[in-house]
Amino acid sequence: MSTLTAPTRTYQKHPFKLGTGPASRAAIGLIVLATDHTIEHEWHRIMQLDGVALYQARLYNSADINPQTLAAMEKDIAPAVSLILPGQRMDVVAFGCTSGAMVIGEETVFERIREVRPGVACTSPITAAQAALKTLGAQRVGLLTPYVKSVSDWMADYIADRGFDVTASASYEHADDNEVARIDEASIRASVLEMGKSPDVDAVFVSCTSMRLASQVTSLEQAIGKPVISSNHAMAWHALRLAGIQDALPQWGRLYSL
Repeated sequence: MSTLTAPTRTYQKHPFKLGTGPASRAAIGLIVLATDHTIEHEWHRIMQLDGVALYQARLYNSADINPQTLAAMEKDIAPAVSLILPGQRMDVVAFGCTSGAMVIGEETVFERIREVRPGVACTSPITAAQAALKTLGAQRVGLLTPYVKSVSDWMADYIADRGFDVTASASYEHADDNEVARIDEASIRASVLEMGKSPDVDAVFVSCTSMRLASQVTSLEQAIGKPVISSNHAMAWHALRLAGIQDALPQWGRLYSL
């Protein structure tokens, strides 16, 4: 029986230098709802920019969307933020829930974020949508949501109270957030085309981070001749701009060309 001789193993300690890492231009944090199937997918596609890094954490929520379940998320915002690169630089933190930011209050959401990240720039889908509509010069808004009518009506009033005219509103009246992400792109496209053809609408806003729209924005804008935004689409743009990233990305529509 032969005896095998183990090969000689060498070991070296190699020198290295620390570089800037993947976030040389911007580090963006994103709070994602536990039931959200869509926002990360769309944001990763939009933010394929050298030196821009996206970091996420999940926050527990009920799949049944109503004012009570939305308000219950407030207590979990700071703990979720605390899981995003503790102690490391963060330029912007975004809260990924349109209706939740409205129920809790945009500034209250930002206060919870800044408990962990003092002074950080913050955004939410409804904050970003307002900034986007102002940047686009859109006053008369067509609003499309997946929510039950009471939530959809409340959202329209919220936007109107902030200086916009919601001249058209439509909803799929569906309360299960897990299924909202499965509303197909053809259905959303048909709704945007229908709303956008109204002469009383300057821009269409598709609300809810679970709604899939980003890949269709450019073709929809070409079809209706008006700006189209969504919760994810507008908030990604706003997060980039807050982080100082001014790159023109016309493949994502009019907003990203400004």
